[in-house]
Amino acid sequence: MNLTTASLLLAASLSLAACESKTATTGETDTTKATAETTLTDPATAPTSGTAATANDEANAVPAPDPSTIPAAKSRDAAAILARKQVPILCYHQIRDWTAKDSKNAKDYIIPVAAFKAQMKMLADSGYHTILPDQLYAYLTTGAKLPSKPVMLTFDDTDLDQFTVARPEMEKYGFKAVYFIMTVSLGRPRYMSKDQVKQLSDEGNVIGSHTWDHHNVKKYQGQDWVTQIEKPTKTLEDITGKDIKYFAYPFGLWNPEAIPELKKRGMVAAFCLAEKRDQQDPLFTIRRIIASGYWSAKTLHNNMVQSF
Repeated sequence: MNLTTASLLLAASLSLAACESKTATTGETDTTKATAETTLTDPATAPTSGTAATANDEANAVPAPDPSTIPAAKSRDAAAILARKQVPILCYHQIRDWTAKDSKNAKDYIIPVAAFKAQMKMLADSGYHTILPDQLYAYLTTGAKLPSKPVMLTFDDTDLDQFTVARPEMEKYGFKAVYFIMTVSLGRPRYMSKDQVKQLSDEGNVIGSHTWDHHNVKKYQGQDWVTQIEKPTKTLEDITGKDIKYFAYPFGLWNPEAIPELKKRGMVAAFCLAEKRDQQDPLFTIRRIIASGYWSAKTLHNNMVQSF
């Protein structure tokens, strides 16, 4: 994908979603296993398998501690963080049916509605439980327990269909997600409004930053950090009434120089795409894979297993 100007993406409005990297790679592996920790409202009558059990467990998940309460030394222990088994993290963009105008490459980033529904059902039927960034942060830094078969669902670029299509489908299973918002597009046609972003936050999802206009982080200089990070973060905090602590790199591209700049601006972790993590700052290079529009639910599951 041409990375030169994010404005072209917005002008086209229907252009393919902008995060770009390998759809999946075989990730780093280790032998540590997360342990289940779920709380059921009524253990005697609660379902024990399938989508009903998943929805029940999701609804009764225990909130994770705020990252500010975890000792800083834990976040700096790169060796311990890298030694823990990675959690599968999926990256979604547009959730809509393909059109004749969609290119072959664009279809990687556009999940047909039926395919998305099948993927969510597969996750629930397979016993996966969605987690949010505070839970992941606590697990990576302290080894805090996670639910059985954890997965994180993330959505980039503020597309309206994430609210109108993906959200109600995930609600069937009690799933929560992370929405990385590109603020320049708020309120534009085919993108979410501020009120919709606030609703997502109020409903228990997490809102993260995805810059102002999707400019490549590797090219930032001087004032770019204010334009692309500080101002959008303030905008999102004003919308949600909550601190914005998590960031996703446009195109999945990052460099070591970006990490201290993000830390200065309140970020505690950042998400890239399928490449290997930085050995010094793994919290700022947390891996995701793009859920391809070409994948069946079974293929998605296979890639999750192979990549993490």
